[in-house]
Amino acid sequence: MAAETGPSIAIAVTGASGAVYATRTIAALLARSVHIDLVISDYGRRLLRDELGDGAVPEKLMAYLSAKYGEAVQAGTVTLHGNRDLGATIASGSHRCSGMAIVPCSMKTLAGVAHGLSRNLVERAADVMLKERRRLVIVPRETPMSLPQLKNMVLCAEAGATILPAMPAFYQQPASIDDLADFMAGKILSALGFDHDLYPPWTGRVGGS
Repeated sequence: MAAETGPSIAIAVTGASGAVYATRTIAALLARSVHIDLVISDYGRRLLRDELGDGAVPEKLMAYLSAKYGEAVQAGTVTLHGNRDLGATIASGSHRCSGMAIVPCSMKTLAGVAHGLSRNLVERAADVMLKERRRLVIVPRETPMSLPQLKNMVLCAEAGATILPAMPAFYQQPASIDDLADFMAGKILSALGFDHDLYPPWTGRVGGS
């Protein structure tokens, strides 16, 4: 595996619908020479396969990203961690990881982060982000939401996380699912502190009332 090339960001993929949001975010970060510490839950693995096909499973993910998003993804590097490995680097605040996004974030994972359970590496890495006061972006994908789910989002926000629901905009007149994925990936990159050009900024109505 290539040496780490730039800033380090943790990305977690869990079992909520929206695999394309995860892959687009990963590809955009890699194109910016980011090192990604990647954790995929058991249901996250199933999500990638069910929504994107067998070619997108973790062991083949880099080839999938290169084929879909181009060779620019080779500018970054990826370390794949097992979700049961609580001894992984990102389980410690001493690891140089400047931020984390959970995309998509299941309601089970949301609850675990909200209550500091640290039952697996996704939850523990998120807990590290909160205790170290680093950026944690949670991308929930669920509708409708129950009161416990809403309360869990509030708990995460109060602890310092950014709650960024998978709600793409339409002012940019998206023509494909990929355009919607670009929007969400751009929002995630912004929340993590990265500049991007994944979607056009809102400039106001032309000749609006």
